[in-house]
Amino acid sequence: MLYIHTSCCFSPPLQTSSTFSTHKDYVADSTFESEKLQITLDHDRAHSGQSEVGRANPAVTSWTFVRMSIRGIRMTFGFFVLSVWFFLDMGVCTAVASELRITTIKQEPYTMSKGSQMEGFCMDLLSEVAKKLGFKYRVQLVKDSSYGRQDESGTWNGMVGEVIRGEADLAIAPLTLTAAREKVVGMTKPFMQTGISILLRKDISEATGFFDFLTPFTAETWVGILIAYLGTAACIFIAARLSPCEWSQPQTEPNRFSLLHSLWYTTGALTLQGAGPHPKALSGRVICCSWWLFTIILLACYFSNLSSSKTSESTHLTVKGFEDLANQDMIEYGCLAGSSTLAFFKNSNNPVYRRIYEHMERTKSFVSSMDEGVQRAKEGNYAFIGESVSLDLAVARYCELVRANEVVGMRGYSIAAPLGSPIIKNLSVAILQLSEAGELAYLRSKWWASSCLADKAKSSAVQPHSLKGMFLVLALGLGLGALLAVLELTSKSRKSAAEQKKSCCIVLTEELSLRLRTSDANRPQENEAKDKEKA
Repeated sequence: MLYIHTSCCFSPPLQTSSTFSTHKDYVADSTFESEKLQITLDHDRAHSGQSEVGRANPAVTSWTFVRMSIRGIRMTFGFFVLSVWFFLDMGVCTAVASELRITTIKQEPYTMSKGSQMEGFCMDLLSEVAKKLGFKYRVQLVKDSSYGRQDESGTWNGMVGEVIRGEADLAIAPLTLTAAREKVVGMTKPFMQTGISILLRKDISEATGFFDFLTPFTAETWVGILIAYLGTAACIFIAARLSPCEWSQPQTEPNRFSLLHSLWYTTGALTLQGAGPHPKALSGRVICCSWWLFTIILLACYFSNLSSSKTSESTHLTVKGFEDLANQDMIEYGCLAGSSTLAFFKNSNNPVYRRIYEHMERTKSFVSSMDEGVQRAKEGNYAFIGESVSLDLAVARYCELVRANEVVGMRGYSIAAPLGSPIIKNLSVAILQLSEAGELAYLRSKWWASSCLADKAKSSAVQPHSLKGMFLVLALGLGLGALLAVLELTSKSRKSAAEQKKSCCIVLTEELSLRLRTSDANRPQENEAKDKEKA
């Protein structure tokens, strides 16, 4: 066996021409026979306990050693060449894979166009992850503007389909983590938690309350009306005491406009009922005319706004959750076509959710994009069902919209990669690190900041600034009436001072002291007069 193995290791001599030297053939044959003889002797000596290889032919042994050395050198050189080729090939593969193809979809605020660049929550997240893992990337928009769903033939479209077909290395978008997607692509740990909720106008979601009659005016307007009412009553009370035309004899005559009567008179004018007696002095009449004008404009605004609000309420229902939505047929509702939200209602065993799905399928009330759903909700008579995180963004942008409190089907948004890709583990670790460092919360607050646009959201309640002209006219009337009352008292004091030959300031001070007493000075005289009448 040893002889056969050794002979197979050597290559047979090459015969390239007929003139090959006979001497060389003889040498080769002799060398070959010598090698066989030496090996046979070594084999026999090994069995006989002798080790006399060194006593064999020295020339043959040296030649065998040289040939074995050459073969070792050849094997070492071949291994070196193979190693160099392997590492070069790995280097080329690494260079190609270092620039990842990222597929995404346009949706505010996740991915938005800014000139030739992209910005948004997902772009910031991609930048932070790329810094941690050290890779370059190239962002491309999904061709069919779809997230990814499976058709009847089992083919996936959208971003999920591009990852499956190898057209993209990663899909970064508000891509919901579902069991169906997890089977065909690799999904990372969620970078955001969300659920399913309802987006609708405020006038649809708000219920009728006991104090809805106050809705025509805001709270600030009602406070302003109360201040105007008390201020007018106080001005009437003061003007009636200061004006000598209204109260000529403070010592003997009672004042008709006490504080309670002034409040009652102002209330009567506010309700258009009137309450006598009316002021006789010019100052009191100016104040009353200003208040009457104020109340006419105020009541006109109130009843006009109350009528319009009641009319709109009669055409809307109150929707606070999915059960309310399923139990009515006046408000249309739908969700994004081919989305995970639709799959949730389709696969649910809940009777309410099944009714919602059957209604959407029957009426085909789906929308093709998130923006279309928000726009239809803004127009009214439509409730958009979608991801609660996306709905919160719409509420922050448009003040007339509101999200229902009920949230079902909690799930998360994840990054998708080819199935079995080793980068999934590293992406999940990077996302967890960003979450623990508070970076994800910062990005959420950055892109979900509330910016209610005033021109987009108009409240049905009358704001104080819209009635500022009316309040200004009333204030001018009250000020003018109080000034006239002071002038009337000053004029009478000057006449009395001339008759009594006293200083005008002294007489004016006495008049003010007499008229502004808390208790009427003529009360004892009134009691004496009553006693005389009884007698």
